[in-house]
Amino acid sequence: MDLRIFTEPQQGATYDTLLTVAKATEDLGFDAFFRSDHYLRMGSVSGLPGPTDAWITLAGLARETSRIRLGTLMTAGTFRLPGVLAIQVAQVDQMSGGRVELGLGAGWFEEEHKAYGIPFPKEKFARLEEQLEVVTGLWATEAGKTYDFHGTYYDLTESPALPKPAQGRVPVIIGGHGAKRTPRLAARYADEFNIPFASLEDTERQFGRVRAAAEEAGRAPGSLVYSNALVACVGRDDAEVARRAAVIGREVDELKANGLAGTPAEVVEKIGRYEAAGSERIYLQMLDLDDLDQLELISAEVMPQLS
Repeated sequence: MDLRIFTEPQQGATYDTLLTVAKATEDLGFDAFFRSDHYLRMGSVSGLPGPTDAWITLAGLARETSRIRLGTLMTAGTFRLPGVLAIQVAQVDQMSGGRVELGLGAGWFEEEHKAYGIPFPKEKFARLEEQLEVVTGLWATEAGKTYDFHGTYYDLTESPALPKPAQGRVPVIIGGHGAKRTPRLAARYADEFNIPFASLEDTERQFGRVRAAAEEAGRAPGSLVYSNALVACVGRDDAEVARRAAVIGREVDELKANGLAGTPAEVVEKIGRYEAAGSERIYLQMLDLDDLDQLELISAEVMPQLS
């Protein structure tokens, strides 16, 4: 079971804060550092000092880390043209020495689009499918050849399809709760399928849908990695769990029901239940980025029990 750190910088974080967390992620033995791709805070937090861009952040971290994987859950398809995104991700992959992964979604948070003048199209899912075709098609084009794509939303003619990622293939992550189109899209394009903030029952059901879609597409279901993203709130005892829950504005009972909350032993038991439902990787959503002690606790008392 891989454990990855997943941050939500739109809630309020500087690049220096993210760098500190990324370095702790690497030093403490976690597999990867991921971040959301949002430009507007959610809920009652101030969001100060303001948003940071996901791929600019990852470019910086690519040069200041050496081992951990780096990526997004999820890059919003509404934010970037697919040709530009392919260039950005390939460049950051080169800067990292081949450690980047691309989580790509349709985009959903209409308010942030209004706040920063970003178009919010009605047909987002159909656009996402074309974006995935373009991004992966550009990377897969042989050096010296050109790439053409003529779709409903995007049109590329004689693209040199450069630059290339450092990896042979940048892993693509697709996720969500959709019952039909999402599994089919994952079966066609994804290296990993992620379901965010889902119950055990919903996790098992959705993984089953993706496996069935993969079989229907003529693909081995086991060729995808299956993962969850879950909020984490871990403490040495009940008092520490309650203190950490209060800092992020959540109730302990709610966190235990919907996330990974409690003592290390409780969290290990809950992770085991997700593993039984088919999960191979957990993204730990860390909402208090100043609490490095919690990362140390998870590293010392949760990770060893998962191996």
